[in-house]
Amino acid sequence: MQRFLVALGALLIAVGLAWPWLGKLPWGRLPGDISIEREGFSFHFPLMTSLLVSLVLSLLLWWFWRK
Repeated sequence: MQRFLVALGALLIAVGLAWPWLGKLPWGRLPGDISIEREGFSFHFPLMTSLLVSLVLSLLLWWFWRK
């Protein structure tokens, strides 16, 4: 558990430092993301972004627990 918390803390620090560059990536605006905008109503569902994040996290966790 200690190793996990240290790794999570390091990841949060790295993301915080890289945020100016990460904010320019098209997360939530990928092809396949659903966005409906009408007068007085907007709906955003980042389907492809969610799938991509899920795939990357699954691969990282698989690789981390394999060792």
